[in-house]
Amino acid sequence: MKEMVADVVIVGGSTGGCAAALAAAKTGYKVIMTEETKWIGGQLTNQAVPPDEHRWIEQFGCTRSYRKFRNDVRSYYGKHFPLSELGKEKPFFNPGSANVSRISHEPRAALAVLNDMLAPYVHSGKVIILTETKIKAAETDKDDVTAVEVEQVYTKQSYVLRAPYFLDGTDCGDVLPLAGVEYVTGAESQKDTGEPHALVGDANPMEMQAITHCFAIDYIEGENHTIEKPRDYQFWKDYQAPFWPNTQLDWTGVNPVTLQPITYSLFREKDKFSLWEYRRLIDKANFKEGLYDSDISLINWPQNDYWLGPVIDVSKEEKQKHLEGAKQLSLSLLYWMQTEAPRLDGKQGYPGLRLRPDVVGTDDGLAMFPYIRESRRIKAEFTVVEQHISAALRETAEVFHDSVGIGSYRIDLHPSTGGNSFIDISSLPFQIPLGSLIPVRVNNLLPASKNLGVTHITNGCYRLHPVEWNIGEVSGYLVAYCLKHKLTPRQVRNDQTILEDFQRHLVKEGIELAWPTVHAV
Repeated sequence: MKEMVADVVIVGGSTGGCAAALAAAKTGYKVIMTEETKWIGGQLTNQAVPPDEHRWIEQFGCTRSYRKFRNDVRSYYGKHFPLSELGKEKPFFNPGSANVSRISHEPRAALAVLNDMLAPYVHSGKVIILTETKIKAAETDKDDVTAVEVEQVYTKQSYVLRAPYFLDGTDCGDVLPLAGVEYVTGAESQKDTGEPHALVGDANPMEMQAITHCFAIDYIEGENHTIEKPRDYQFWKDYQAPFWPNTQLDWTGVNPVTLQPITYSLFREKDKFSLWEYRRLIDKANFKEGLYDSDISLINWPQNDYWLGPVIDVSKEEKQKHLEGAKQLSLSLLYWMQTEAPRLDGKQGYPGLRLRPDVVGTDDGLAMFPYIRESRRIKAEFTVVEQHISAALRETAEVFHDSVGIGSYRIDLHPSTGGNSFIDISSLPFQIPLGSLIPVRVNNLLPASKNLGVTHITNGCYRLHPVEWNIGEVSGYLVAYCLKHKLTPRQVRNDQTILEDFQRHLVKEGIELAWPTVHAV
């Protein structure tokens, strides 16, 4: 067992974990960051999910370093790819021309950009990244974490990592139970939080949003790329949830807002929503003719949302069952589209749909990690609830004196393991309070992903890419500030003079603390 020491250990190289590493290293501190897959970047890379962002993202509403990431993605394509005249003419180049994202791009491009952003600190030794390395245990001394034990997945080499500060940048909040940090999971009740959309009756810690095992495909007309029939295909072909209007493998789903049936189309069709364009990663029209044989689309649709059981705080066997179930659902959706899906021309199936394992960096063609929408959440000094941000309850979001960032997205919850359908309601552009990043008891562990002090409901808008980046970046800067001034995060938040000094530091580093006058989303 090897021992390594740093100023901060970041467990989990997620979107927020990477932002935290950049912030801490930029300030001069040594970072060790672990990641259980071979790609850092979380939702942006190993989960293959292109950025979900608000409508003002090109002008304001994110941190300077997140904007640099977005600009560098555009520069990556502009520098290395032959663009068409159409692609060159676009003022805000969107590689996939997706209708859900203003900068939908391949996970490989995000990985390249993140590696470039971290390169100066990796080369100088300020940042050490241990990929394919997973946390096994944590050591504590009263209210402090003193070390974590991690293991390389394939070589089984173990490391003990020691530091004054630890950040949990995992997508499930994996450090929290191991370090004895107080946390919550699942759905709170109305009597717990007073939230109008919380559960009536008792809380349900096992009610969590669906996970999705994403995959990328292109379409080659006239060719046959049909995969082997998945083991659970018949189950998914016949399965229908009580809150769903049809079987799972069908073009008809549920409108997330109205909860009424909606019929999609694969390719563009009059008066129907095109699933192909929804999260398209590459629009071949943006590139010189002949470079791409086809568009490339990312399949993260209602049809492959998996809600039959949670993967957090269950037995290893139960977790593996649901992880495999999510894979089987995604493969079954692809097989159904290739063989039985109704077509515009009256035929059945699109055998030309081709799985693209190269796009996601795996052998089986599925993303390295499922898209996890909901994490363990710390019990924090302050918890954001629906009443702080709901457009139905107030005209502007709550103004937090300890704001350390901003975000905006609808409260968007996917169907849950408790058997409930979508919750998709309007929210107001919001702030991120520092109190939501500070555990109620533990002194030197901070969240750097979706594991901050929010509820099941407010997680629905605090979980997206630019907000997660902001959370991680602020946690990185907070650790650096505390080390420099010999303070604790709690002291920073609870002393107004110190808090204002820290906030000035954040503003200097390009973090927006308040919104201009904008409207609900």
